[in-house]
Amino acid sequence: MKERAGIQSVEVGFALLQALSDAPGPLMLRDLAAAAGMSAAKAHRYLVSFQRLQLVAQDPGSTRYDLGPAALKLGLASLSRLDAVKLARGRVAELMEQIGHTLALAVWGNHGPTIVHWEEAPDAVTVNLRLGDVMPLLSSATGRCFAAHLPQDAIAQLLAEEIARGRRQGRADVPASLDEARALLGEVRRRGAARVVDTLVPGIVGFCAPVFDSDGHIVLGMVALGPLGSFDPEWDGAVDRPLRAAARRLSSDLGYRG
Repeated sequence: MKERAGIQSVEVGFALLQALSDAPGPLMLRDLAAAAGMSAAKAHRYLVSFQRLQLVAQDPGSTRYDLGPAALKLGLASLSRLDAVKLARGRVAELMEQIGHTLALAVWGNHGPTIVHWEEAPDAVTVNLRLGDVMPLLSSATGRCFAAHLPQDAIAQLLAEEIARGRRQGRADVPASLDEARALLGEVRRRGAARVVDTLVPGIVGFCAPVFDSDGHIVLGMVALGPLGSFDPEWDGAVDRPLRAAARRLSSDLGYRG
């Protein structure tokens, strides 16, 4: 079959977006150009256009480039169209009415567990989280939930980095070794959900229950969070039990038979 004609410049320029997507953080022009396999001058011309389209943003202080708000919008739109997310979004309102607290949905993105849907309860305490936020693996319920069910070799580097960072910061709420992290994630698997209390956000409790597809892979995390004063933090309590039940039903609807 004859290959259809395209616009080569679009394909060439996309290499810059791909390089930014693959990078752990913002890049200098020379590093970005090198990663995309082009000269700095050529890369700069593409980046000017990408900035106008808000696909790329440049920090005025460091002059480093990163993905812009339009890229985030496209990525979130793509993630939100996954079947699991569609099904889950249709059930959030009913679950929130039952639980009475803010609910969120997260998927595994390029850099970790990423919030793709957020629905606040009417009298919710404001929590400084946004769509597109990437959650830490060891100090958030969302991160712990994904880390417990993903292949360990896929997250080994992220775990090591967070453990090292926790040591430097003297954090008692983050495992101090890989063995401690493994024990923590083993408890998540045994409980069927992850929980943090007064950890990632002061005064906030969070639960996250996993949703699996027909192959047994985690595809979604269902998250509930609220203030310590009114949120039931107990295992098998008024939040944990219905949240896990909803995640099990969604997994079943996706073909999971575990």
